[in-house]
Amino acid sequence: MDIFSILTLAGGLAFFLYGMNVMSSGLERMAGGKLEGALKQMTSNRFKGLFLGAGVTAAIQSSSALTVMLVGLVNSGIMNLRQSIGVIMGSNIGTTVTAWFLSMVGIESDNLWINFLKPENFSLIFALVGIFLIMSSKGSKKREIGSILVGFAVLMYGMKLMGGAVEPLANSPEFAQLLIAFENPVFGVLAGALLTGIIQSSSASVGILQALSLTGSITYGMAIPIIMGQNIGTCITSLISSIGVSTNAKKVAVVHISFNLIGTAVWLSVFYLINAVFPLSFVGDSIGVVGVAVVHSIFNILTTVLLVPFTPQLERIANAVLKEKDQAAEAPKEFLDARLFETPSVAISECNNKASEMSILARDTLFSAIGTVSDYDEETAKKILQNEDMLDLYEDRLSSYLVKLSSNAVSAGDSLKISKMLHAIGNLERLGDHAVNILEVSEELHNKRLWFSEQATAELKVLTSAIEEILTLTTDAYTKEDVSLAERVEPLEEVIDNIIADVKAKHVQRLQTGQCTIEMGFILSDLLNNYERVSDHCSNIAVTIIELAHNSFDTHKYLNSVKFGNSKFNSDYEEFSKKYEIKE
Repeated sequence: MDIFSILTLAGGLAFFLYGMNVMSSGLERMAGGKLEGALKQMTSNRFKGLFLGAGVTAAIQSSSALTVMLVGLVNSGIMNLRQSIGVIMGSNIGTTVTAWFLSMVGIESDNLWINFLKPENFSLIFALVGIFLIMSSKGSKKREIGSILVGFAVLMYGMKLMGGAVEPLANSPEFAQLLIAFENPVFGVLAGALLTGIIQSSSASVGILQALSLTGSITYGMAIPIIMGQNIGTCITSLISSIGVSTNAKKVAVVHISFNLIGTAVWLSVFYLINAVFPLSFVGDSIGVVGVAVVHSIFNILTTVLLVPFTPQLERIANAVLKEKDQAAEAPKEFLDARLFETPSVAISECNNKASEMSILARDTLFSAIGTVSDYDEETAKKILQNEDMLDLYEDRLSSYLVKLSSNAVSAGDSLKISKMLHAIGNLERLGDHAVNILEVSEELHNKRLWFSEQATAELKVLTSAIEEILTLTTDAYTKEDVSLAERVEPLEEVIDNIIADVKAKHVQRLQTGQCTIEMGFILSDLLNNYERVSDHCSNIAVTIIELAHNSFDTHKYLNSVKFGNSKFNSDYEEFSKKYEIKE
């Protein structure tokens, strides 16, 4: 094996890793919020977690990506440790899918159609179709499919290069001498763990083993310990990702390592015990690419079957290894973990959940502020100020997180969602400011022992009912992503503008007849201006929901289209006008 064979092997590995990265990234983006939605279904049912973990890993073709995601979700408090254990077990089964894809390199047949199953034949077709979709498609989904196909083709070509590079080793006495060391199972486990730990991909290390198996020099006795070691080596990713996280998130890595160490120790012992008592004839036989895939699958399935009943015990091991710190000493959970950047669709979905929390907080804060106008008390005032600080914190952290997230490779659809959230959280933060402004009006009324006239109070009661409804509509539309609710916001906003204009006109009449003072006029004007701005911000948020549903972001065009000749707008406008009519 000369220098060029070594370069070809290294280049093949580079192609393999790059193709795996492109394919898994494309699959993650294709999965979008569905990936996060699946993980959200986690309950205390370990079997549900197991199947979802296997399914998600098979879908994104990366157990490492899923493990990093779990560390981030646990660190953010979105999932708990026990929920993650079933997912970890499932990911070990899901990752075996790659080995079965790679096993197709060993297909040999004179049949034309069977030959098309060989990667060197069909992957070229994949590459052509993928490049065509990338270059000719305007839709992001088709381009994502194209990148997945190209990634798969590059991965398979890398496998072919590695197989060709190691072919000369079949006749190399030095290589044969080296392999003797791997007849010792301990060396085999260490070699598998070390190789996987270095390249941080069990799929790639299994691929290298499959490439070496093509030489015919690798036996089942050598391969089985190496495969078991590869499962231990893949834990390095979760170990690295757990640096700097909360104790609970670190326990995810401990569970991952414990699961694979126990599985390897038990099944390696069982295998050699059976072989000692009842010698297995296949141990000295050469293993092929399909054999590697079979052993990889059997080991991971058996390990999962063995340890699924002991989920609580795995949790206890993690708790014993990492003792809980005092609450004061424990680092606070991150608002949103940067590790979720590895899976942008999940990060975006979690940001949307935080923005939904923010919208509910903004609505409730405004409800409290409106209530203080007629019934002021110090405790409520203090809570409103605390909530406004919290809204500022939400806006600051979410905006920073979303800006950093947008610099990652995100799909066009995800980019639109980021734009929507940035626009929405800015408006939600301003709602908090207006709640404080309304509170200041209430404080002035309370401190100066002032009150509105009976007629003005009746008018304000109608207006505040409309304001509360527009806040409820907007919050429900955002949290439920309900376009039909969002479409009712703008007609109500127009009605609120009319009510405010009417209240102002009636106030001028009362001022002229001496029924109201100039001082009360200033207070009323401040209150009405804040109510008007609240309805405007609700309108802005609703428009972003509607425009996102139409894959657009032209708010002025939308507002013009609904206000002129739109029957649905007119119908809702008439309904709200009658509902919030000020009686003479």
